[in-house]
Amino acid sequence: MPRKIAFVASDAPVAQTARAALASRFGNVDEQEADVIVALGGDGFMLQTLHATQKLDIPVYGMNRGTVGFLMNEYSESDLLERLDEAEEEIINPLSMRAECSDGAFHEALAINEVSLLRAGPQAAKLKITIDGRLRLEELVCDGALVATPAGSTAYNYSAHGPILPIGSDVLALTAVAPFRPRRWRGALLQNSATVRFDVLNPKKRPVSVDTPGGWIENILWVEVASRPDICHRILFDPGHGLEERLIREQFE
Repeated sequence: MPRKIAFVASDAPVAQTARAALASRFGNVDEQEADVIVALGGDGFMLQTLHATQKLDIPVYGMNRGTVGFLMNEYSESDLLERLDEAEEEIINPLSMRAECSDGAFHEALAINEVSLLRAGPQAAKLKITIDGRLRLEELVCDGALVATPAGSTAYNYSAHGPILPIGSDVLALTAVAPFRPRRWRGALLQNSATVRFDVLNPKKRPVSVDTPGGWIENILWVEVASRPDICHRILFDPGHGLEERLIREQFE
């Protein structure tokens, strides 16, 4: 079927070249007028595109023109329309983050992959963890901690030895980064309806920062993280190459 396509690309020369070639071949419209957005780049650019277009309710089909392509399909020009017609849609929900800093400032952000806290000084961070208002860990001594969605579970979470989460599992991964005490604690699986709160213990001596799509927020006192099921990101994948298949395949490589 005819489609109105908006092509967007990262700043990488190879992505810009691909965008020009595809736009010349298939036409190009503004994102607000498109039936589908085709993103050319790597996973980072895909996440950037999803954030930028989340209010448009338009599916995004990525083609890999970057260094990492877990969220991307293979690049090809000739059969794009057929691939779009046959593509399978996955829905992922972002995380919301609220934080207060030592200067009294409050910050809010949305994250598709994860919300991560990391120590900002030479000493390990000390965090208190509360789940849905109930204290679960009085003191975690670590380099940091993160809450990851299923879509983000193969990224930083996996590198920190967190579990891979299948799409549709309705759970979040709470993972410690280089935990020192409790020495054997490696994290927890939580219902995606849970609200996770991190309180920074002794923030002056052991400062902590939180990573957001807009950049690092420094000198935080506490952070609350929760899923946002009311916000849906629509991602298109070639049949047999969706997130579910990729998550399973990743565990056997």
